Amino acid sequence: MFIDQFVLFVVSLVANLFSALAGGGAGLLQLPALLFLGLPFGTALATHKVASVFLGLGATIRHLKSSTFNWRFSAYILACGLPGVVLGASIILQVDDRLSQFLLGILTLGLGLYSWFKPELGQNVELKNRHTAGLIIGGSVLFLIGALNGSLTSGTGLFVTLWLVRWFGLDYKTAVGYTLILVGIFWNGSGALTLGILGNIQWDWLPALILGSLIGGYLGAHLSIVKGNRLVKRSFEVITVLVGVSLIIKAWI
Repeated sequence: MFIDQFVLFVVSLVANLFSALAGGGAGLLQLPALLFLGLPFGTALATHKVASVFLGLGATIRHLKSSTFNWRFSAYILACGLPGVVLGASIILQVDDRLSQFLLGILTLGLGLYSWFKPELGQNVELKNRHTAGLIIGGSVLFLIGALNGSLTSGTGLFVTLWLVRWFGLDYKTAVGYTLILVGIFWNGSGALTLGILGNIQWDWLPALILGSLIGGYLGAHLSIVKGNRLVKRSFEVITVLVGVSLIIKAWI
């Protein structure tokens, strides 16, 4: 039992450190570890979602010390994404997700390659699409990403990060901050609540996962702030490629 808890802590620490640095992808390591240790998919997903909330909390503690967030823009991201999260979490336990995981893997891999071949993407803030049409289009995509966040296992925070960079003109460091706080706490919290009501959560595994999430989230956020956009962009690209390949392989096993 102690060994299992220690393994859970180490996996959670490493997964959430890199997730906080890149703006998503904790499920790449954390969810497969829960499945490997014997949890059924629905229970593992719900337990992972709860632990991911504490990734957001750990990162928030660090980001709020040195970052200035536009709270109206934050409210907009939440208003667009949360309904999608609840919708996605409500249907996932009834759906075979192999095809969805494969398609998500292809798309996630594409995100990483797109960013890699755009060297200056997200290196500076160039705010755009804040007019009505831009906000409607941007919000519609956030709703769709929210549905993916509620229903699938890995990488949707990465979608939010790149969308905030590409559509709204944020730099990577700022976009990751928004993702970790809003997706990490509120989107994942809503998904965890919905999955907890409809499914099960492995409560006795959460202390190790939560501790690893808090510490990993704080350390990853600290590195992103200290090292700046170049490291965050490279981390985003590496994690998206790994998550994409992982989802493609998982869909065919």
